Amino acid sequence: MRKNSVKNTRINSEVLKELSRIISREIKDPRIAPMTSVVSVEVAPDLKTCKAYISVLGDKEAQESTLEGLRSAHGYIRRELARSINLRNTPDVRFILDQSIEYGVNMSKKIDEINAAMHAKEKEASEE
Repeated sequence: MRKNSVKNTRINSEVLKELSRIISREIKDPRIAPMTSVVSVEVAPDLKTCKAYISVLGDKEAQESTLEGLRSAHGYIRRELARSINLRNTPDVRFILDQSIEYGVNMSKKIDEINAAMHAKEKEASEE
């Protein structure tokens, strides 16, 4: 099976949907931040491993504690994934922190600051 085959794409989307449901509704670990979302999932073509990219809204400490909580709930997550998705092999999920949303928010703030500064300079120049 090729990495970007239709079957693999369908499996990725199904695993993403189920992981999101399991993390948001079924895990009761207080270390896991309430604003944790699964951004993307990459299941290996042999269905043995899976990389789950997660995004956590919060500071660095919240992100680290969420990763720690998810790693400790690894067995439960895999068991629930096996119950909800009928696959030959249940993938071994590895959680990876995705910083792309945070990076985008920071870049947007910087662009807004630059635009505000440029607007203020234009206003000063027009008043003179």
